[in-house]
Amino acid sequence: MHPERAPVRIGYSLAHGTLQPGARSKRHRLGGSEVYYFVAGQGLFHAGEQTCTVEAGTTVYVPSGVVQWVQNCGSDRLEFLCLVEPAWKSEGEEVLE
Repeated sequence: MHPERAPVRIGYSLAHGTLQPGARSKRHRLGGSEVYYFVAGQGLFHAGEQTCTVEAGTTVYVPSGVVQWVQNCGSDRLEFLCLVEPAWKSEGEEVLE
């Protein structure tokens, strides 16, 4: 859900993401803050100098400008929802690899 693509008046975007076993997202940082909510699977979430274990029911907050990535360390698909505020735009994301 994104305010530029849906008939809603919101200041954030919501995305659904998945990672297959052994996969990881690219290291990146955003100009806005993010909240991740993990729906299924197991993995590690890296934000700045901190790493935490994630699984179904885990919520992670990432402040603006913090380098982050998530990796699937389990044997099943890692599934999550990601809320970005303000709404995600490509020019607000810096991919570091």
